Amino acid sequence: MSLDQWLAERLSNTKDAGLYRTLRKMEQAPGRTNIIDGRKQLVFSSNNYLGLAADLRVVEAAKLAIEGFGTGSSGSRLTTGNASWHEKLEGKLASFKQTEAALLFSSGYLANIGVLSSIPQEGDIILSDELNHASLIDGCRLSKADKKIYPHLHMEMLETLLKESMHYNHRFIVTDGVFSMDGTIAPLDKIRQLADTYDAYLVVDDAHGTGVTGETGIGTCERFGVACDVIIGTLSKAVGCEGGFAAGSRTLIDFLRNHARSFIFQTSIPQSSCAAAYTALAIIESDKSRLQQLKKLSNHIRKELVEMDFYIRGEETPIIPVIIGDTHKATQFAEKLQAKGIFAPAIRPPTVAEGEARIRVTVTADHTEEDINYLLHSFYLIGREMCIIQDAKIGSSKGEGHDEYR
Repeated sequence: MSLDQWLAERLSNTKDAGLYRTLRKMEQAPGRTNIIDGRKQLVFSSNNYLGLAADLRVVEAAKLAIEGFGTGSSGSRLTTGNASWHEKLEGKLASFKQTEAALLFSSGYLANIGVLSSIPQEGDIILSDELNHASLIDGCRLSKADKKIYPHLHMEMLETLLKESMHYNHRFIVTDGVFSMDGTIAPLDKIRQLADTYDAYLVVDDAHGTGVTGETGIGTCERFGVACDVIIGTLSKAVGCEGGFAAGSRTLIDFLRNHARSFIFQTSIPQSSCAAAYTALAIIESDKSRLQQLKKLSNHIRKELVEMDFYIRGEETPIIPVIIGDTHKATQFAEKLQAKGIFAPAIRPPTVAEGEARIRVTVTADHTEEDINYLLHSFYLIGREMCIIQDAKIGSSKGEGHDEYR
């Protein structure tokens, strides 16, 4: 059997299970709407939470940097790829996250891999939440430390594992701040207390918390008023740009600069990306209206969907998972949404567990009241049609609106 024949058989099994994936072509800059595969759609699946990815101030900052510094960095940070904008952005990130220092990576994925493959070592143990992002999981796998997984947000089990791990040299608790598929928030106040009690280090990936969680958007640590030993994040979600980072003490950052392979051997991000991210962070710091609008819209959608009797996960975030369960049903629901001009793809295994397929609605500060009402009305109609909800209330979402997408 040839390689292509073998792979074709495996792809056939993927299709039969309803798990086959294809790419959708976006033809405009990220925004509340986009031209997707040639058709205008309302986008409710983007991580561009604050609508900064196409903000003219951010775009202009990138343009000016390209004119001055070109399109690529030409090397790793330790060779020819370190420039003024990299250091300026690291200073801004440290200030924003209220830490001593920060270090840029080319993506959040590489930041997680770099931290977890370099700091924990043989003789240590990593305790990881079962719903941590794939990049955290992969970073843990690359580490020579032992690993134990605790049930999602299960503090009692985490404490039990900590008690059982006291013979290890070092203990690391690794968790997302905001979990990207469930919209749940790690109780960092309780985790910090356990870490202090059992002499453990706390590593938090705040990719989906940065810019949108906490009173001022600093992140999940601000939300709970705690300090974390290592904060990891990305610039590709609420910040609307590209790249990842780790933030913490000066000693931590110096160590990563010398030991994190995904920093040492990776070409640095272009200065234009740094200039754009710096500008976006400055906007987040100076203008809280986007954050306030985002929270208002997110809370409204969550409340209305619950009243319709949909099964919703998560809290206080722009991530609103609507659990459908069956993979084929979730895919059908997403197709019906798309037929109405709403782009919110089904999330299926292995991204989520079997029987946990869902529509993961994400909200941005740029969405309008009319957008929200049309989304809710469409969920109501499709939910009734597919017998997912029954005689539910629909509240303010009765108005159909948005004829242009139908």
